[in-house]
Amino acid sequence: MTPDSPVFGTDPWWIILIKVVAMFVFLLVYTIFNVWFERRVVGKMQQRKGPIMNGPLGLAQALADGTKLLFKEDFRPQGADKVIFSLAPILTGTAAFTAWSVIPLGGEVNLFGVTTRLQLTDLPMGVLFILSVSAVGIYGIVLAGWSSTSEYSLVGAIRSTAQMISYEIAMGLSLVAVFMYAGTMSTSGIVGAQMEQWGILAGLRFPSWYAILLFPSFVIYVIAMVAETNRAPFDLVECEQELVSGYITDYSGFRYAIYFLAEYINMATVSAVATTLFLGGYHAPWPITPWLTEANGWAWIDSGWMGPVWFLLKVQCFIFLYVWLRGTLPRLRYDQFMHLGWKVLIPFNLVWIVAVAASRVGATAGWFSGNVIYIALGVVVIVLVILLLMPGGKKEVRSEVSRVPAIKDGVFDPYAEGYPTPPMPGQILPEFADVLVGPDGEVIAPDDEKEA
Repeated sequence: MTPDSPVFGTDPWWIILIKVVAMFVFLLVYTIFNVWFERRVVGKMQQRKGPIMNGPLGLAQALADGTKLLFKEDFRPQGADKVIFSLAPILTGTAAFTAWSVIPLGGEVNLFGVTTRLQLTDLPMGVLFILSVSAVGIYGIVLAGWSSTSEYSLVGAIRSTAQMISYEIAMGLSLVAVFMYAGTMSTSGIVGAQMEQWGILAGLRFPSWYAILLFPSFVIYVIAMVAETNRAPFDLVECEQELVSGYITDYSGFRYAIYFLAEYINMATVSAVATTLFLGGYHAPWPITPWLTEANGWAWIDSGWMGPVWFLLKVQCFIFLYVWLRGTLPRLRYDQFMHLGWKVLIPFNLVWIVAVAASRVGATAGWFSGNVIYIALGVVVIVLVILLLMPGGKKEVRSEVSRVPAIKDGVFDPYAEGYPTPPMPGQILPEFADVLVGPDGEVIAPDDEKEA
């Protein structure tokens, strides 16, 4: 099914309205469920029970928390930009909902006598539409920090700009190989391409999900999607130990609830994109798929209203991955985070794209035969992994006691700009110009110099 199919663009207005309202309600309910799901899973990981008191299995707890935010006092700090401060969360929330308009939740169904698809619409460049709409959501974060009166909010917004732009590059590059194999940027077209391309492994026939066929692209996308949604271990935008709550420090009440809602919807959005582009979308997983035929009467499991069931199960696996990472890994340092994005993921992605392009051209021109192409790709991946794991050279070994070099270019004044500024590399504060530094960076008092 492609965007130019007669099924798209022929829905009556009331079917479109039903789809829009159903999508809106679904995302709200799904967010409440994911908040409860995260608290329960993290509780199990930390040997706690999590929410259990309100409602069956504690499901009403997340609903009560959301309702509390709606009725909580909503104030704006004095001095904040009135228009931008209120516009910022609306931008982020609108972008979070809009991205779902081109994500296919299922195939063709009969809805009130009308044959339609469980997808609002599709575009020839549907994936690029999702990326562009998600980029608009960044403006809501940046403007929130800029319009606030807190330095913590501003620093959080600046971090967000660098973080999300950096990992958007890695995320976009990870999708190039998918476009090469699918031959389209349409979301429904990519789902269909994965089911039309079949492979043979150990004598078994399986659909060529791009998570298997393009495994490096899948791994890079998963890493980038965690960074894009500001989740642990990449939650450097609003890390509590450093920035209170980052760009949303000054927000409360309903406006805070929009940011909270957008964060969980964005988690589901990138997970839905991963499901669509790499895991066959709404189709049943292997090894179920090869046995679902009209002859044995089981084809209904992979058609009609069963599509959203398989789709949500796959998306929920990614949500569980988010929660697992949060309960397992500590937060990265900012320099480690940027090093991973710019010096590891992006270069690896570029080399991988060249390898995939060469393999596609070779397959078309008849350079390879049989499974040689897969062996060649496997060798390339192994070589790249070895290069990434190789040590980066000798580390500088610090002597047991070293003397800090004296200032050569004059005295460094940390208050020259009117506020304290940390010294740059090679600049030493006057009070530390002639002290001793131990092997772990500790300052040694002059009385202890002889003993040291």
